[in-house]
Amino acid sequence: MMRRTEPRAVLALVCVTAVWGSTFFLIKEIVDVIPPIDFLGVRFLIAGAVIAVVRARSLFRCPRPVWIRGAVLGLVYAGAQVLQTVGLQHTHASVSGFITGMYVVLTPVVLLAVFRVRVSRRGWAAILMATVGLMVLSLRGLDLGVGEAVTLAGSLLYAVHIVLLGHWAPRGHVLELGAIQVITVGVVCTLAALPGGVAAPQTAAQWAQMLYMALVAGLAAIVVQTWAQARMSPTAAAIVMTTEPLFAALFAVLLGGEHPTVRLIVGGSLIVGAMLVSETAPSTDPTATPPVTSLIKGDQS
Repeated sequence: MMRRTEPRAVLALVCVTAVWGSTFFLIKEIVDVIPPIDFLGVRFLIAGAVIAVVRARSLFRCPRPVWIRGAVLGLVYAGAQVLQTVGLQHTHASVSGFITGMYVVLTPVVLLAVFRVRVSRRGWAAILMATVGLMVLSLRGLDLGVGEAVTLAGSLLYAVHIVLLGHWAPRGHVLELGAIQVITVGVVCTLAALPGGVAAPQTAAQWAQMLYMALVAGLAAIVVQTWAQARMSPTAAAIVMTTEPLFAALFAVLLGGEHPTVRLIVGGSLIVGAMLVSETAPSTDPTATPPVTSLIKGDQS
């Protein structure tokens, strides 16, 4: 059933996407001094520890199936985070933001593959438009660079995460499901980093960036997003979330030292246009529920 969209929910979700967009250039800076796996381990371990303390009572009361779903979602999300963060080592933050945002276009493809939800002609047109935009951004046509290819793979995992979350989240325990995902990502990434030792931030500035990404772009964003999406349809939420790559490019230019280029403007515009076309396309199945896109993106980063 479609939910009536509340203006305050739209505003809240825009704020969340702005926060996510601000993390791209920050992550690019911090992974220059801290390995990506170590960065993710420390970031999500902090977030996981905080949420574990805050939600301890409700987590202990959670049924086993919720823990299983949360763990699976956390593993998929961890893979997406790793690929996105590694990709940022080899491409510009602005380009990474646009390519990561392609999860909105890739979601219908995953829905088709997993749940046999058909993609409309308009949806396929959006996928084609996004592909062309990606080619323009990469400057190498179909021969993607390492950074762009890895980031695109991460975007695909985000789409898988979105589809699974859309299937499981309506069953309840939304906040606990989010908390378990955060904890899982922290544990997985920390264990992956342990063999070589976990590198932590060394300066006050690096710790400030880490805490911002763990507590603001992580926990706070998840809570606000969950609240907002309880008050708007998934399709409406997805359209709002297409502003994330725009914020990523904006922050990269204003604060990250990058410069706007014709390639960035044209390629980015095509991808954002494809996202909007994809999410406003009518379903080919009149009995289908509105496409569920995301309850948690944080990575989202």
